[in-house]
Amino acid sequence: MYNQFYGFKESPFNLTPNSRFFFSSQKHTEALDSLVYAINERKGFVVITGEIGSGKTTVCRTLLSRLDRHTHVALITNTHLNSKDLLMMVLEDLEIEFSNGSKAKLLSQLNSYLIDQIKQDNNVVLIIDEAQNLKPAVLEEIRMLSNLETETEKLIQIILLGQPELKQKLALTRLEQLRQRVAVYFHLSPLTEGETIEYVLHRLKIASGTDHEYITMEALQMVYAFSKGVPRLINQICDNAFLTGYVSESPLIDQRILREVIEESPMEKFALKKTREYV
Repeated sequence: MYNQFYGFKESPFNLTPNSRFFFSSQKHTEALDSLVYAINERKGFVVITGEIGSGKTTVCRTLLSRLDRHTHVALITNTHLNSKDLLMMVLEDLEIEFSNGSKAKLLSQLNSYLIDQIKQDNNVVLIIDEAQNLKPAVLEEIRMLSNLETETEKLIQIILLGQPELKQKLALTRLEQLRQRVAVYFHLSPLTEGETIEYVLHRLKIASGTDHEYITMEALQMVYAFSKGVPRLINQICDNAFLTGYVSESPLIDQRILREVIEESPMEKFALKKTREYV
């Protein structure tokens, strides 16, 4: 709605993950590099955790945009599944023609596919988002997939993305074997204040194609105080701020607009306490 008013080519603070807007903070860059390394070196298991809205899915989308044609990916986002349903979804996502049957039969068909792919020098990656929702029994079945290997390398690379509860679940005694197989573990922490400011300006530059000043430094500090550096909250508050700016025909987002948006936020009491020093 406000894009034309501010001269944006696209929405700068869309909540849908978009790899074009990937912001290379130290943590997000390290997470992305860790994933690329684990896939290229066929390390097997990788676990990436982070709070809600920390940017895990954006890192994942950016990863997908950087993989070459020799890497085949199965991306699973529905994690309220039993082990057999999950295995069938993996086969479907890899576009493998298979006949339904027991888990053992499905696993055999997947194994045949993986062996064929490695002969063609292709790499196969399974990415499971919101993995904290997986039941321990299903996680144990996923561990069994990592047993598919040659004498020298893994046939499939498995990436688990999830909230901090995933780490707690992996700490269960019954999942010790899976935990021991995690080659790379990385936790995404929130952005610092400086990174938050750079993040907002980065997205504005991509959306506008210019270095035009759209928001004051004081307003940016309020964005950080409200969001505490969580990317999704940054996007939410900035999107609302620019919408409010558009309605009031204000070419510059300042403290007044931020305060108005924060007062209308469901997190109003918390936000006002944290932003008091800036207003």
